[in-house]
Amino acid sequence: MAADAGDDDKALERIIAVRAREYRQAAGASLGGMAQRVGISKAMLSKIENAQTACSLTTLSRLARGLGVPVTALFRGMDDEREAVFVPAGHGARIVRRGTRIGHEYALLGALRGSNKRMEALEVTLTESSEVFPLFQHGGTELIYMLDGVMVYGHGKSSYTLRAGDALQFDGEAPHGPEKLITLPVRLLTVTAFGDTPHH
Repeated sequence: MAADAGDDDKALERIIAVRAREYRQAAGASLGGMAQRVGISKAMLSKIENAQTACSLTTLSRLARGLGVPVTALFRGMDDEREAVFVPAGHGARIVRRGTRIGHEYALLGALRGSNKRMEALEVTLTESSEVFPLFQHGGTELIYMLDGVMVYGHGKSSYTLRAGDALQFDGEAPHGPEKLITLPVRLLTVTAFGDTPHH
């Protein structure tokens, strides 16, 4: 148990070392110049930047003030592992959405939820033309990137003709959806970033 704690302490010292050097160099200050500004010896700052010493809270506070950054900036990167989602080609989970009944296929490529945000990525395939398409409305910002085909896509009162390689980003609160499929099949990647509001 003690060994684990020691490893954590060393990890913290390494993060502070990297951040201190990074911010000092970004400020264009020499080791000696920054040490003088912070009010510590050059040897002490060198030890901090080489993860050879553990800083007191007072020293950390003075260091942050000298570097012109908040104290928390010196811990950036210390967080636990962050979530990632890998989906091999062709293995996106098939999901049902409002457009499924009229020939829209949805493959979930990944969804991440942080403390206050969520992101969802879908590969959408439209294989059947229809007279009436469902309109969608939801919180967050959506990005559509066209992979294949040609379609007219509506957002609010505007319409856009999208071809392979085109991208469209918009506020999801406005009614949006396909208006006309011109060249089938239409394949697109849609990425939606939600804020604090839940996905409707």
